[in-house]
Amino acid sequence: MSTSPSLSLRNRSRLVAAAVAVALAGSTLAVLAPVTSASAASYPSWSEVQKAKSSTSAQQAKVTEIKSLISTLKSEAAAKQKAAQAAGEAYQAAQNKYDEATLEQKTLQSQADDAEQTAAQSEEQAGQLAAQLGRASANDVTTDILTHPSDSGDLLYELGAMSKLSEQADGIYSQASQDRGTAQAQADKADKAKAALGDLADAAQSKMQQAQGAADAAQTAVDAQNDNESRLEAQLTALTTKQRGVEADYRKGVAAEKARQARIAAAAAKAAAKAAATSQGGTGGGTANSAGWVRPAGGFQTSGYGIRVDPYTHYTALHAGVDLAPACYAPIYAAHDGTVTFAGNGGGYGNEVILDNGGGISTAYGHIVDGGIMVANGQHVSAGQQIAKIGSTGWSTGCHLHFETRVNGAAVDPVPFMAARGISV
Repeated sequence: MSTSPSLSLRNRSRLVAAAVAVALAGSTLAVLAPVTSASAASYPSWSEVQKAKSSTSAQQAKVTEIKSLISTLKSEAAAKQKAAQAAGEAYQAAQNKYDEATLEQKTLQSQADDAEQTAAQSEEQAGQLAAQLGRASANDVTTDILTHPSDSGDLLYELGAMSKLSEQADGIYSQASQDRGTAQAQADKADKAKAALGDLADAAQSKMQQAQGAADAAQTAVDAQNDNESRLEAQLTALTTKQRGVEADYRKGVAAEKARQARIAAAAAKAAAKAAATSQGGTGGGTANSAGWVRPAGGFQTSGYGIRVDPYTHYTALHAGVDLAPACYAPIYAAHDGTVTFAGNGGGYGNEVILDNGGGISTAYGHIVDGGIMVANGQHVSAGQQIAKIGSTGWSTGCHLHFETRVNGAAVDPVPFMAARGISV
C-alpha cells in the first residue's frame, strides 16, 4: 500500500498561507489540490468559507465543522490502516499454518513411503523363508527316522535345526506383521494430514481476499486524507487569520517541494540502478529464459527455505521462501507472466505482491518499501517487469526481498523450483 510523502512544516505553512491569498484575491483555485465530485459534496467550498466570514457565529461554526472534518479524515485513515494491518496479519497466520501443515504432510508421506518399503522387504523375506521351509519339510526328517533308526545323534541335530528354523520363521513373520502395521499407521497419518490441507488452503485464500479488501479500503481513506486535508487546513487558515502577500512564498514553496521530491526520486533511482548493476549473487529481471522465468531480484541469498529461528520474532518457524538482498529501493521483478491477486499489507510479510502464474503456480514478493508497490490487484504483468521496490516492512530486520514459490497455494522451496526452470536464486 503506497502513501503520498508529507510536506515539510515550512512548506506546508506556505501552502496554507498561499491558499488564503488566492481565496482573498478571488484568483483561480486550480493551484490547490483537485476537488473530486465526491469531496465537493462532502466538504465546504471556498465560497461557503467566504460567506461564513460575514458573522462571528457563522465563522465559528464553520471553523468547528472544518476541524471536525480534518479530525475525521485522520481518524478514518488511521482506523482503516489499522484494520488493514490486522487483516494482513490474519492472512499471514493462515498462510503460515497452511505452509507448515503442507510441509508436515509431505514429511509424513515420506515416512509412510519408507515404512511401506520396509514392510514390503519384511514380507518378501518372510516369503523366502516360507519357501525354504517348504523345501526342508518335516517329511525329510520322517524318512531319516525310518531308514536310519540308529543315527540318533544326527536325528537330534536335524530336529534341533528344524526347531531353530521355526523360531527364526516366527520372528520374521512377527517383524513383517509389525512393519506392515507401522506402514499402515503412517499412511493413515499422512492421509489425515492431507485431508486437512483443503480447509487450510481455503482459509488462507479467504484471509488473503479479506486482507486485499482491507488494504483497498485503507488506500481509499489515505487518498481521501491526502486529497482533502491540505485544502481544509487552508480554508481553516482563511477563517482564522489575516495574512497578506504570501502567494509568492507559496509558489516558491511548491517549487522547492517539487525539487526536493525530484532529488529524492533521482537518488532512489540511482541507488536502484547501482544495486542492479553491481549486486553480487546474481541480477534480476531482464529477458525471460526459454521457460519464461527470470530472477526476481539481484543480490545474494541471505536466508533459505526451511525451519529456522526467526530473526524478528525469535521463535522457531518455517521460513517459507528465500531472501534476496541487493539494496534498499532496488527493483523487484515478476519472476513469470501472471496476474496480480494481492497487493497490500501482508502482516509479517509487510507490503506484499502475489502473482498467479497459472497452472496452480503462484509467486509472492514481500517486505516491499512503503509506496513501492507498482502494480494493482487484477493487473496482468510480464516476466521481468518491475512490480515493486525492495524495502524492510513487516517482520524484517533489513532491506531484502522475501520471495516465495507456491504450488496450489502452498509454499515450496524456491531453490529447486526455480532451478528446474533454469533460474538460480
